Amino acid sequence: MADVQEKQWEERVKTLLKVELKRQNVTYAELVGKLADIGVMDSEPNIRNKISRGKFTAVFLVQCLTAIGVTELRM
Repeated sequence: MADVQEKQWEERVKTLLKVELKRQNVTYAELVGKLADIGVMDSEPNIRNKISRGKFTAVFLVQCLTAIGVTELRM
């Protein structure tokens, strides 16, 4: 039961980030550059894998949202 709930949360957070990337019209390659601009160094494959798995920290989520200019979220 806990695994199912965990997967649902991972899917929700993954979707949240993907929707915001789409809203801002930002590709993964562009995200890499925008993250680098705020001092977060990571490769496109790593970022793509993190997001596709839906397993990333709140810190990574906030870094991505900040990098792409999101200041408000609707849940």
